[in-house]
Amino acid sequence: MGNICRSPAAQAVLKSMAEKENLAKNIEVDSAGTIDYHTGESPDPRMKSHAVSRGYFLNHKARKFDPDKDFEKYDYIITMDNEILNEIHYLDSEDIYSGKIHKITEYCRYIKADEVPDPYPGGPESFEKVMDILVDACRGLMNRLKNELKG
Repeated sequence: MGNICRSPAAQAVLKSMAEKENLAKNIEVDSAGTIDYHTGESPDPRMKSHAVSRGYFLNHKARKFDPDKDFEKYDYIITMDNEILNEIHYLDSEDIYSGKIHKITEYCRYIKADEVPDPYPGGPESFEKVMDILVDACRGLMNRLKNELKG
C-alpha cells in the first residue's frame, strides 16, 4: 500500500532475474503504492535486510500509483493482495486495463498463497515469508515474460 515493503522487494527480485536472463534492457520494472503516505522514502530497513540476505538490493523510492500514466505505460500491473487488487480495479473505472491487472501470487509455482501478506507489523518471520512468496512468484512471472519475448 505504502510502497516500502512488498512491492519494492518484488521489483528488486524481478530486476535481478531479468539481469541474470540478459533481459534487463527488454523489461522495465517499477513499483508503486496505492497510498502516498511514504512517498519519497526508502524501503523499510527490515525488508531491505531480508532482501539483501538473499542477494536482492532495494534502491527504490516510494511513490503512489498514477492511473493517468501507469495504466498506459506498463504491460502488467501486479498487485500484492486482494485489497490492492480491488483498489487498482477501482482506479480503472472504465475497465479498460483489466487484462493488465494481476496478483503476483498468480505466478507462484510452488508456494500456495492467495496474497503476499503485509510484513510491516510482523517480525522477521513475516519478512522471510514475503521473500519466499516473491521469489517463487517472480520466477513464474519471469518465465512468462521470457516466453512472451520469444513470441
